[in-house]
This record gives sequence, structure tokens and C-alpha cells, in this order.
Amino acid sequence: MIRASEFLGSGHNGIVYLLPNQRVIKIFKDKRICDKEYNIFMKTRKSKYFPKVYEHGDYYIVRDLADGQRLDKYIKKHGITKEISHNLVKLIVEFKRLNFKRLDIRCKDLYLKEGFSITVIDPKNNYSKKVNYPRHLMKGLNNLGVLNEFLSVVSEVDPEFYKLWDSNFKQYLETTIK
Repeated sequence: MIRASEFLGSGHNGIVYLLPNQRVIKIFKDKRICDKEYNIFMKTRKSKYFPKVYEHGDYYIVRDLADGQRLDKYIKKHGITKEISHNLVKLIVEFKRLNFKRLDIRCKDLYLKEGFSITVIDPKNNYSKKVNYPRHLMKGLNNLGVLNEFLSVVSEVDPEFYKLWDSNFKQYLETTIK
């Protein structure tokens, strides 16, 4: 199966291949990490933001391909739009609905499909680590130079989120600069 597959990438936790049937297989280095990611996918299986899982073993998961473009690469090329910003806020609302403790995700773990819908590819510690605002997401958007545009939309959509996210992120920046 792997010989007939296309290498897509590797990271801290494993390696990913595109299978001939347009699904992906992620092969993990650590069984515990594989189990954690699989459990998150099972708890989120009814959410439109997460790929469908077809199979898993001790060290692998076979799931739908997240087609589209990685969020950070898209923004670097085209900038951010109100629609993307709205969809990012909706994603965090979905995280809350799913009872995630970690309301955060990295830009590189989000894929934009046609119509700017979002798919999460690499959920980590969402039910174990407590983060009450999207710090990594905001850090990525800040590095891409679009954080103010994003926060402008957040302030329109949900003023409470805006207050919490803006103040927490400013505090985070102050502690990392020192």
C-alpha cells in the first residue's frame, strides 16, 4: 500500500502518505499519540470540520484527504478575507460545542476548501490541555500580518470573544517579548 502511495509530509509525530484511493494514512512514531488523535477524531466524527476516519491500528490512521490549501499558505498568497475570518470564529465555536478544553489550532493544521470551508488535519490535546482562546492561531495570523483584520471581524461577530482573545493575546505577547 505504501509503495503505491505519494509522500505528503512528516512532522514530530509521524509521516503522511496519500493512498491511491484519495485517502491518507498517517503513520505514528508513538502508539499513545496515535490513540489520542484517533480518539479525538472519533469524538468529532459528526463535525463537518474533521475528516472521516476509515481505519486505524496501533500506529496508523486512514482518513479522508483534506483537500484544498493550507491556511497559512493561502493567506501568504491571497491575504485573509472576512469570510475566512468568520469561518475561523465558527471553528472555535465548534471547538466549544465539542467540549474541547484547548480552543486553539495552528494555521498549518487547517485547510481551506473551495468556498473557504475549513478542515482540521492534526488535532492535538484538545480534550486534555486547557487553552481558552486561539493563541497559536492568532500567533500564526500575527506572523502573517493579518491579525488585526481577523480581530476586526471577531469584534463584529462576537464582542465577548474579541475582549477575551485580544487581551489574552496581548498579555501573551508581553510575556514572550520579555
